[in-house]
Amino acid sequence: MTDILIMGEILVEIMRDREDVNLYEEGMFKGPYPSGAPAICIDAAARLGCKTALIGGVGKDDFGTCILERLKKDGVDCTHVLQSEQRSTGCAFVTYFKDGSRKFIYHMGNTPAVEAKAPDIEDFGKVKYMHIMGCSLMSSAVFAQEILKTMRQLSKTGTKISFDPNIRKELFTDDSIHEVLREVMEHTSIFLPGVEELLLMTGEATVEEAVEKCFESPQMEILVLKNGSKGSRLYTRNNVEEVGVYKVEQKDATGAGDCFDGAFLAGLVQGKTVKEAAKMGAAAGALNVMAFGPMEGKITPDTVRQMIEGAEYGRGI
Repeated sequence: MTDILIMGEILVEIMRDREDVNLYEEGMFKGPYPSGAPAICIDAAARLGCKTALIGGVGKDDFGTCILERLKKDGVDCTHVLQSEQRSTGCAFVTYFKDGSRKFIYHMGNTPAVEAKAPDIEDFGKVKYMHIMGCSLMSSAVFAQEILKTMRQLSKTGTKISFDPNIRKELFTDDSIHEVLREVMEHTSIFLPGVEELLLMTGEATVEEAVEKCFESPQMEILVLKNGSKGSRLYTRNNVEEVGVYKVEQKDATGAGDCFDGAFLAGLVQGKTVKEAAKMGAAAGALNVMAFGPMEGKITPDTVRQMIEGAEYGRGI
């Protein structure tokens, strides 16, 4: 059995060492760091004890080694990560600004990051959740079709589909993505958008209208509306709850939302309630931002539990 499976881009990330330095300016970078939203997410779930699998691709080079060594060390099944002799590992350059905005330069086209094919799903046994990220769908029209193919096959076997739109404007270059997103939404049981993404995906003017539209889909079970420092609002068909954030000293916000997703799904796998799972997500996100690098932070079952208990009983972690 596989608890969580993700198919998506695997990258290294090369980051400015401080805020407010444009990518066109001379300056210092730090890295490479293992990255790619799907890889960050699945790694967090693996560190929290889930049986995880990742489908993607890297080059047979040092950047590929950087990523695969980290994922395997944390317990991610990388059997279906192709290693290309001909092409180099994908990478992303990123800079951050004090207002919270980011800019990326991606080098993914014609790299193994977007060349994986839909696998034989029997290799994974019964899969509880397949998590899909919008950035993966936007990275390549061909790769998006392979992700859809995998989604369709798994849906037929009873796998629940989780979807984070994770929209990157730098990748939004092909109008065919609208039909792809529509099909993913038709299969989605767990939806994890930000506020702007929710409105964009539904075409509605208000959050209330957008949430109502999402639940018109018979597949929709849980909608987690992520709102950064304001926490998250959790919608089911019969209930609405809220979960805040854990106050920590932030060093780097990269990957926090992806870690939230991985920990939230891990909570569901482990039989937690939606609110308990969201607390796990918030704790993993907080632990992630305490360290520099997109896949960093001491995310373990113990540290997540301590973060949650510390907040509940008025203690720091």
